[in-house]
Amino acid sequence: MTNRALQSKPWYREPWPWFLISLPASAVVAGIVTVWIAATSADGLVVGDYYKAGLAINQTLARDDAARALALTATVQNGNAGLALALDGRMQTYPGQLTLTLAHPTRQGMDRTLTLVHTGGGRYRAALPLLPAGKWQVQLTDHEATWRLGGVLHTPLDRAVTLTASGSTVHQPEGD
Repeated sequence: MTNRALQSKPWYREPWPWFLISLPASAVVAGIVTVWIAATSADGLVVGDYYKAGLAINQTLARDDAARALALTATVQNGNAGLALALDGRMQTYPGQLTLTLAHPTRQGMDRTLTLVHTGGGRYRAALPLLPAGKWQVQLTDHEATWRLGGVLHTPLDRAVTLTASGSTVHQPEGD
């Protein structure tokens, strides 16, 4: 045997021990990061009282039926001075105000409620608050909550969105 074969490097100069140590060490670091994320971020419930929400489902369905009976649809778009909404349907008179609820799918604290003011002929306007980019559940009701339209809106609002009684959303082409 040669002198070189008898001489070995200390263990900390070999790559394999460090590789084997890095696997459990990375799991420990990932666990600490997970605990930190869980402790610092709030996970609010979307609906606080599930029982009352379940009881109210029949009222919600009745509001959808009322919107269908009036053949209501609403087109929401980003206007010059904020949010512009056009309400179409078989209505004799248009309400003076509408309530538009923008609900974040996972964070209840980000929900917004807007009051839209009638500007004439089924047209409504409201100031649009600064919303983070993403998906929002939208619900439009009259001030007495006798009917309801719903859908999904994606921000930034770069094209018109049509809300229906069934809650399905129709995106209008950008040229409209």
